Amino acid sequence: MKDRQNIHGSWANRWIFILAATGSAVGLGNIWKFPYIAGENGGGAFVLVYLAFILAVGVPIMMAEVLVGRRGRQSPINSMREVAIESEHSPKWALVGWVGALAGFLIFSFYSVVAGWVLAYVAGMANGDFLDIGSEQAGKAFNDLLADPQALVIWHTVFVILVMTVVMGGVNKGLERATRIMMPALFVLLTVLLGYSMTTGSFGAGVDFLFHFDPSELSWDAVLVALGHSFFTLSLGMGAIMAYGSYMPKDASIGGTVLTIAALDTLVALIAGLAIFPIVFANSLDPGAGPGLMFITLPVAFGQMPGGQIFGFLFFVLVALAAWSSAISLMEPAVAWMVERFGLGRGPVCTLLGIVVWMLGLAALSSFNVGSDVALFGMNIFDFLDFITANVMLPLGGLFVAFFTGWVLKQKITEDELDIKEARIYMAWSFSIRYIAPIAVAAIFILNLIEKLG
Repeated sequence: MKDRQNIHGSWANRWIFILAATGSAVGLGNIWKFPYIAGENGGGAFVLVYLAFILAVGVPIMMAEVLVGRRGRQSPINSMREVAIESEHSPKWALVGWVGALAGFLIFSFYSVVAGWVLAYVAGMANGDFLDIGSEQAGKAFNDLLADPQALVIWHTVFVILVMTVVMGGVNKGLERATRIMMPALFVLLTVLLGYSMTTGSFGAGVDFLFHFDPSELSWDAVLVALGHSFFTLSLGMGAIMAYGSYMPKDASIGGTVLTIAALDTLVALIAGLAIFPIVFANSLDPGAGPGLMFITLPVAFGQMPGGQIFGFLFFVLVALAAWSSAISLMEPAVAWMVERFGLGRGPVCTLLGIVVWMLGLAALSSFNVGSDVALFGMNIFDFLDFITANVMLPLGGLFVAFFTGWVLKQKITEDELDIKEARIYMAWSFSIRYIAPIAVAAIFILNLIEKLG
């Protein structure tokens, strides 16, 4: 088959795609969630189980998304349609692309609200607002921010503009240029913060918390947590990786590339833990504070440590970069489809979608103040958007992508795109995408619903 050309352009090389996809995968959850759940669920034992699920579930589905995207060379919606037709199946498989693109759009609407909190803390750290602050004062500062709709709207607006400006530039002048700057900056900041944490006197405690090997703490619930995180951490089920895959050079190895992305994503999460937890332990603070770790616990730690204002500022800049790189990929599938469908330039499309997602974000941020009484199925707007995307749309998207690639796509297409020379490796991927990955994602879907609704 003649290789299709993507009207949006293509990545300059394989490493740009790796950095862009890693940027999509590395988000707010990597900075605080993974280190925390690893430390609380058996440390090194949890990490080993998590890595096993990454290899058995995350990597095969990511390879599936990339190969469909590269084969279709269009937005996830149109790529699913074209590849289904090529496999002599119904073009209605495009619905899977629709689910992914819509999920990314909805996630961005409330993700930008949280990213706005991060930007507010970047400014707060720069201003010295957290110097010598106590935990009670830090908690009050965070609650005051949530209760201030005007401040939330400002920071939410700034973040939406930052993201849509990059997406507006297209693959080469927008996504690629931003990736070349943001990802190296993220790794440099992470390294600087790791070096800083080594001076706290509690680096050993942080290492022990994250890597102590205790299988007795590895409960069935911990295994499910590892399974769920292995799926969500790689930005699967939302069309982002499929869209990025459509810009991937034909001669790049999908398997090797995806393994590199998964390794970098995990490495960032582990280094983040090694950077954060020594600071937490040095100040005798709670490492299990969850989201509060970022917005309450860490500001207290930075505010009380020598040089804390500078490194606190750098930390929140790091988190902002991670949020920015992830958010760009959330909007790309919808923007790409609009450009293809209506023949419009990226400028008008990004302006229109930016306004719509900004307005939806206003509804989400109102959940913490003026709209706190508004409920959808017993949840505020923010929590409802989080629930419907994370617990329904993303698992369903991943499940159908696995089924489509494993059972619907012609084997010749998967063999051609993956170009795996070793037959046993191809058979291992095929077995995983047909059986292991669908069963695992279905388990995530069902168990999450039972937990949330039970």
